[in-house]
Amino acid sequence: PGDPGEVAAFARRIDPAREPGLSPEQRRLMVQVEYAQRQRALQRRLRSRNLLLALGIGAVTFGIYGYTFYSVSQERFLDELEQEAEAARARA
Repeated sequence: PGDPGEVAAFARRIDPAREPGLSPEQRRLMVQVEYAQRQRALQRRLRSRNLLLALGIGAVTFGIYGYTFYSVSQERFLDELEQEAEAARARA
């Protein structure tokens, strides 16, 4: 707890290639851990993008589905054909 601009020793980022006293095995392990952390972050980001894409596609699909039902319910040509057929039967 000193100057706010000062980075605490436990929070400072180290470069495994320049850090003295690390064995090659420790350096390799640090690189593997960093790679795994980057992959997890990428997966989280992709998961949220995929979720947004799925919601968007679902919204468009349901919109088209709803509009189709709405437009079909507005069509009256079958009613007109039935009325003409009944009128033709009544004349016959």
